[in-house]
Order: sequence, then structure tokens, then C-alpha cells
Amino acid sequence: MFETEFNLTEEQIAMRGLAREIAREKIKPVSAKYDESNEFPYEIAKILADAGLFGCFIEEKYGGTGGGVLDLCLITEELSRIDGGISLCLAATALGTFPIILYGNEEQKQKYLTRIAAGTIAAFALTEPDAGSDASGIKTTATKDGDYYVINGTKQWITNGGVAEIYSVITMHDKSKGARGATAFIIEKGTPGFTIGKKENKMGIRASATTELIFDNCRVHKSQVLGKEGYGFFVAMKTFDASRPGVASQALGIAQGALDLAVEYSRQRKQFGKPISSFQGLQFMLADMATQVAAARYLTYEAARAADNKHPNVGAISAMAKLFASDTAMKVTTDAVQVFGGYGYMKEYPVEKMMRDAKITQIYEGTNQIQREVIALELIKESAKGGK
Repeated sequence: MFETEFNLTEEQIAMRGLAREIAREKIKPVSAKYDESNEFPYEIAKILADAGLFGCFIEEKYGGTGGGVLDLCLITEELSRIDGGISLCLAATALGTFPIILYGNEEQKQKYLTRIAAGTIAAFALTEPDAGSDASGIKTTATKDGDYYVINGTKQWITNGGVAEIYSVITMHDKSKGARGATAFIIEKGTPGFTIGKKENKMGIRASATTELIFDNCRVHKSQVLGKEGYGFFVAMKTFDASRPGVASQALGIAQGALDLAVEYSRQRKQFGKPISSFQGLQFMLADMATQVAAARYLTYEAARAADNKHPNVGAISAMAKLFASDTAMKVTTDAVQVFGGYGYMKEYPVEKMMRDAKITQIYEGTNQIQREVIALELIKESAKGGK
């Protein structure tokens, strides 16, 4: 709706069109089924991989298409327009891949990026039972033992948990150093001492697997360290700078999908002998929804470009996009349910699912309260430098 090209390349427009086609033809017919079953959509992941979309943010020399964060956002938006949960088979794989792209050495990139570009699922593991917004409070330990590290601890609420083959895991090897005591590892599924724990039964994004990861004397070779010892916190924060536009695009897609349905329904539903779209009160609601979605799109694409161009203020810009787009998704989906009235509350119509799916975008990869802190601290820092 009111679609502009945002200076996209012909390749990006074609890729977006392909994602839109897959979403409408392959995802839409099975969306409700996966929401009810809480199963992971392996068949959709394979379709996306076969279409080359898993490599959209990976360099060509590693089997990707040479795109970046913006390409990922364009695809995630289109998939989320139909199903925000199913979109995570790709979007959360990107989250698990960014640490390797940003901090992996050449050997690690050749080994893992090529597999991911071909469709291997990845995941990112930071959150723990007692460490969510406080990323520096992680308790999973990595103890040096010769050429190996012995990892012990539990990660919680890990998107793509259990279905991923490759995990980027943040641990603490020296608590006395605080954030500088954290180290990141690449850990493969099946490594002795690494098991999958409880699978969560979630309110929304139910087609996405969310589980615990349990490490019990899991031995990982030093060659699996990302960056170097002590870089774990930097790996996590730089990963979020790149991945938060992806969350924004997920939220944006959910909001756009809800708006599409609300407008269509308002033209069909009649009350007092005429379509409800003819009532000024509802027209104003739709106008506000459309304006909020359009604003979220501009900010999300700007954040994606900032990430791709390594903008010095990318952290704050990405936080703004994630904050605004997710708040927009929550408001627009809630209003869409209102447009549908009693029908909107029923599972027969997808807007109630979109409302459930939207909520998590305000919570994961840093709550929106944390995003406001990131933005405010950047403002204060810029002011202290004289606004230069």
C-alpha cells in the first residue's frame, strides 16, 4: 500500500517479489496449521533455501548473493506480512550468523557461512534465566583446559533452538572482568555435553522453535572462539546493531499484513446498509495505521542501510527502528482486531494471530525500554561532544 521503491536496486526489487510470492503461495495456506501445531516449518525453510534467500545477507564468495542487512529486511518484511513466526526460520538464522560475519576468521567463515547460505539453520544464544536485558549478567561459564574450553550453563528462550545446527553462544570465562570477561563461541549441534532443553509453548510466533540450551561439561576447541577471548560482549552488541533492523522488519511486515486485511475487510463488512469503510471514524483509524506503517518502513530501511554502511551511530538508529516498528506493530494489529470487531477476536481470522505475534517484537533482542536507554545515551554522548 502506497509502495515506493526506496532507491532499491533491480535485484532487490526482484528478490522482494520472490519473497512475496513464496509468502502468498507457500506460507499463507499453512500459516494457521503451524500456529496451532507449534511445529517448526522445515518445508518452508527448504523452499526459502532452494530459492537462494538464505544467502541474501552473505557474501558471494561464501555462497550468498552478496547482499546485506537491507536485503534481509526486505525478505523478512514480506514473509512476516503473512506469518511473523515462520519468517524467523530465516531472520533468526541471520541473527545467529551475524557474529560469524562480524568476528569470524576466514576459516570459520568458509566452514560455516557456506553451509548457512545453502540453508543450514543457525541460532544466537545470549539470554539466560537470570540474564535478559542485563546482557553482562550471564552465568554460563567457559573454563580453559589446554586447547579446549569447558562450557557449563543454561541458555533460555533461544529462537531456532533445537532445529539449528550452528549456534553462536556467549559465555563468561572471567567474571572478575565484567563484560570484558565474556567470550563467544561457535558450537555445533551434537557436540558432546550440549543438549536441548525445554521447548516453550508461546503466545505468538508459534511456528518458531524456542528452547533452552543446556551445556554440561561441553568441550569446545579454541578454534571455535569468535574474535578472541574477552570479545564476547562486543560480539553480542555489534550483532544487535546489525540484527535489530531485522526485528523492525518483522514487526513492519506484521503491521502491514494486519493493515492489508483491515482495509479489505472494511470494504466488505456492511453495517447500517453500507460498508464500514464509509464511516469517518474508521477511515481516520485506517489513515493513522497506514501513516504509522509508512513511517516505520522509512526508519527500518534507513537503519538497515546504516548497518550495511557501518554508520557510526548505527546502534542508536537500529534501536530507534526496532522501538518504533515494534510499537507500531502492536498498535496496528490491535486496531486491526478492532476493525474486525467480534470476528477479529476469533481464530478464524488471522488478525488475532498477528496481534499475538506482534507482542514479542517489543520484547526480544532488547526490550523497548532498553532501546530507549540506548537512544538516550547516544544523544547524551553526542551532546557532550558538541553535537559533532
